[in-house]
Amino acid sequence: MPNYKLVYFNMRGRAEIIRYIFAYLDIKYEDHRIEQADWPEIKSTLPFGKIPILEIDGLKLHQSLAIARYLTKNTDLAGKTELEQCQVDAIVDTLDDFMSRFPWAEKKQDIKKQMFNELLTYDAPQLLQDLEAYLGEREWFIGNSVTWADFYWEICSTTLLFLKPDLLDIHCRLEMLRKKVQAIPAIADWIQRRPQTKL
Repeated sequence: MPNYKLVYFNMRGRAEIIRYIFAYLDIKYEDHRIEQADWPEIKSTLPFGKIPILEIDGLKLHQSLAIARYLTKNTDLAGKTELEQCQVDAIVDTLDDFMSRFPWAEKKQDIKKQMFNELLTYDAPQLLQDLEAYLGEREWFIGNSVTWADFYWEICSTTLLFLKPDLLDIHCRLEMLRKKVQAIPAIADWIQRRPQTKL
């Protein structure tokens, strides 16, 4: 078994999907969390100067979704057929497109607040409507079992609900999917013992 070391800030953020996959697949890894004060020094040593990175026996991989795809390859989490794998990627990319529009690093708080509010008020409802229509009456987004697209929905929606607690009030099916992911024993265990952070 390779030695895995995940490097990220002490937050859920872009690393949480990797942590969920490790938890579900019962893969041991080092969850190395760095402090903001140490970031400038560490940044210059990393490929492309971004985190998270996953070190595998010393080899540094970057880009959280690329890492997630690598870890789920040849598992049912990726989808059971090539068609399902494409559908999983499409849902993940749809969610990531939306989450990437938030100005997370904006320093001017008034501009940041306005942009967050606009995205949550005007753009999020259409996304949620589309996701709920896609889910339909199924238990999971794709196929008949959980995939990492369901994990990514739970992770993204947790952050969105922190920002706007009533966001899913009229989206019962999406809320039920969140709860189904949270009830998976390995995921429930990770949620219970992970460090508590806002984002």
